[in-house]
Order: sequence, then structure tokens, then C-alpha cells
Amino acid sequence: MTQALIVIDVQQDMVNGSYAGELANKDAVIGNIKLAIEKASDAGAQVIFIRDKDVAGGSGPGFEVFDELPQPAGSVTIDKANNNLFTRTLLAPFLKERRIEHLVICGMQSEYCIDTAVRAAVGRDFQVTLLEDAHSTVDSPVLSAEQIIAHENETLYAHGDLEFFCVTRSVSEDIFTPNHAETLASWEAEEQTPAS
Repeated sequence: MTQALIVIDVQQDMVNGSYAGELANKDAVIGNIKLAIEKASDAGAQVIFIRDKDVAGGSGPGFEVFDELPQPAGSVTIDKANNNLFTRTLLAPFLKERRIEHLVICGMQSEYCIDTAVRAAVGRDFQVTLLEDAHSTVDSPVLSAEQIIAHENETLYAHGDLEFFCVTRSVSEDIFTPNHAETLASWEAEEQTPAS
């Protein structure tokens, strides 16, 4: 199965707090994103960085991919001007040309571009893995950042249908060995088990 790691909006001003404020668990999340990039390189997966044109006005040092992230040879950067990374971007044709079927998603912000990316990708018939410990956000007036992250991990798990859906996994797992078939088999077994 051909695969890609998509690193969403991990840009200088997003990470340093200039754009949205202080990210929850920032250091741990950045460390996990670095590990995901290393795992992608080891697995031969395509690495795609997405930059949001709203960050730093779409130009200058604050707009760039966070400088502590490795950018492996062959990685690409695609800019977007919408929460949906497929809207008016070259992402869809790029993935189609390379026959990529499985997307591993991480980055910022959990309830905005991460949520939208998962839902949009599943709707385009990709198998999706959301890295539950490699996305972050900031506190809102209603919920803490930690509550938002936990809510997204819970809500997006199993989002989709019985053919294409999202699983949530820790970056510590073998994330480039997709487990969608095993997950589906487990669900089907649970449905056939009589209630006691």
C-alpha cells in the first residue's frame, strides 16, 4: 500500500505562539511529529508539509515550516488558503498520481485543519490514520486544549464507513503498517458476539 505522512500547519508562527497562542503539550507533540517523519522516511512513505496562508500573512519566516522539523529528500510542501487541505490545492492530483492510498495525519490545529483533513480524506476514499499524540491546539473559551484534543481523538476514530475510515494511533506504534483491515474484522466480530 502506498502511503503519505501529512504534516499540517506546523509553521514557525504556529509553533512559537504568535499565530493562535500557546499550543498544548507543544514540546511533546513536536517530538512526536519528528518521530513520525523519521518513521515515514524509514517506511518509504511520501512526506507532505501543508502550510496555511493565514499564518504570518502567507509569507516570511513565520510562514515557513517549523525549522526543527526534518524535511527528508523528496518531501513536498503544499500551501492552502482553507481549513480543507484539498480545496483549491494540488494535493488531490499529487496523491492520485502517486497512487497513495493511506494517509497518516498530524499537525495543527486539532479542531480546525486536523478535523477537516481527516473528514475530507475519508470522504475521498483514503484510509486515514490520525496520530493521537501528534496534533495540538490552544484553549478555547469553552474547552481546554487537552479536552479538544481528546474529543477529536474520540470523535474521529472510526469516522467514515465500512470501507474507508479513520483509526487513531500513537506515534509509538507501527503507524506505517495500516491496521484498518484488522480493526474492521474486530468490529465485525464484536457485532456477531451475542450480548450476555
